[in-house]
Amino acid sequence: MSVFSQVDHQWMARALQLAARGRFTTSPNPNVGCVIVSASGEMVGEGWHEQAGGPHAEVFALRQAGANARGATAYVTLEPCSHHGKTPPCAEGLIQAGVARVVAAMQDPNPLVAGHGLQKLRDAGIEVQVGLLQGQASALNRGFIQRMSQGRPWVTLKLAASLDGKTAMENGHSQWITSEKARLDVQHQRATSCAILTGSGTVMIDDPQLNLRVSAEQLGIGELAVRQPLRVIVDSRNQLTPEYRLFQTPGPVLLANKSVSPHLYGQQVRQWQCQDKGKRVSLPALMAHLAESGVNNLWVEAGAALAGALLQYQLVDTLMLYQAPKLMGDKAKGLALLPSLSHMEQAIGLEWQDVRLVGEDLRLTAAVGYSQA
Repeated sequence: MSVFSQVDHQWMARALQLAARGRFTTSPNPNVGCVIVSASGEMVGEGWHEQAGGPHAEVFALRQAGANARGATAYVTLEPCSHHGKTPPCAEGLIQAGVARVVAAMQDPNPLVAGHGLQKLRDAGIEVQVGLLQGQASALNRGFIQRMSQGRPWVTLKLAASLDGKTAMENGHSQWITSEKARLDVQHQRATSCAILTGSGTVMIDDPQLNLRVSAEQLGIGELAVRQPLRVIVDSRNQLTPEYRLFQTPGPVLLANKSVSPHLYGQQVRQWQCQDKGKRVSLPALMAHLAESGVNNLWVEAGAALAGALLQYQLVDTLMLYQAPKLMGDKAKGLALLPSLSHMEQAIGLEWQDVRLVGEDLRLTAAVGYSQA
C-alpha cells in the first residue's frame, strides 16, 4: 500500500484543480491535470487537458518543464495513456523526459489503458504510486468512468418546482418558476454536460432551444470554443415537426423514435430507432447508444412522464432540484409520474450531497438510491 506525504497531497490537489478546468471542453475525454515537481521540491511544469483532440495534460506540463523534468516527480490525476490515439502515448513522453517518479490518483478505466500505462512506466524503471486523492479524481470524471465501466452515461435529472413540489400549472404553463440566477446556474450545469435530454411533450409545450447560452468568458475558459451539447429528443410517436425552435437552432440533434419520422429535418438532425415493448423508445437502449457515441454526462430537462420513466428504469444517478419559494396549488403538475407504492421500503431514496441558495431559490442536489423490493 502506497504511503503519501503531505507534500504529495499538496501537489495532487493542485493537479486536480487544473483538471477541473477542462470540464467544459474535454468530452468525450476525461478531465486530467498534471504537475511536475523537481527533486528539490520546486514546481517546474503544469498543465491540463484543454479539449478533445488536443495535447494531454502531461504534454503541456513536460513542455513547460523542459530539461527540468529529468529526475522529477509527475503528479497526474489519471493514469498516463499508453496507446496511440489522436495524440502520442503520455507514458512514453514521461519516460523520454526522464522523470523518476509518477504519482497517479487513479487507474484509467478505459480498456485501452487499464493499467498498461502504469506498467510501461514501471518497466522503464520509474517509481509508480497510485491512489492519492482517488475519491476526488473519480468524482471529477464520474461520467467517463461510468461510460467505460457500465456502458452508460452519468445521468443528472434537473427539476424546477415550487415549494409544494409542482412543476407547471394545470394548463401546462411553467415559465418561469425559478429566478433568473437559477436559470443562469442551469446554463453552467448544461455546459458541463455532453448531451441534454428531453421529451416531445416538453418541446411541444415550451418550444425550447435547449442550447448553451453562456460565453467562454462567463465559463472562464479563455479563448477555447464553447461546446454545444448534443440535444437528444425522445419522440416515440413522431409528433415533432421541423418548425420547432430547437430544429432551427445550430447544433446537433439526436431524435430517438420507434420508426423513422416522415418529416424532413435539416442535416444537423440524426434519427435513431429502438422500440421498447411496442409502446415507446427503449430508454436503457438509448443510454447505451449515447455511451457508444461518447456521451459521459447526460443532463435531463424533461416533463413528469419522461422523468418518471427514467427513475423507474433506475437510470438517474443525480437529482438536482431548483425549488422556488412559491405555492402553486393541488391541481398543478407534479415532479415525476411514478406508480403507486404500498410500502415505504419501495420509495426511491435520496442522499443529500449539496444544498445551497441560488438567487432566491434553493438548489438541492442528491444521489439517487433504488429499492430492491
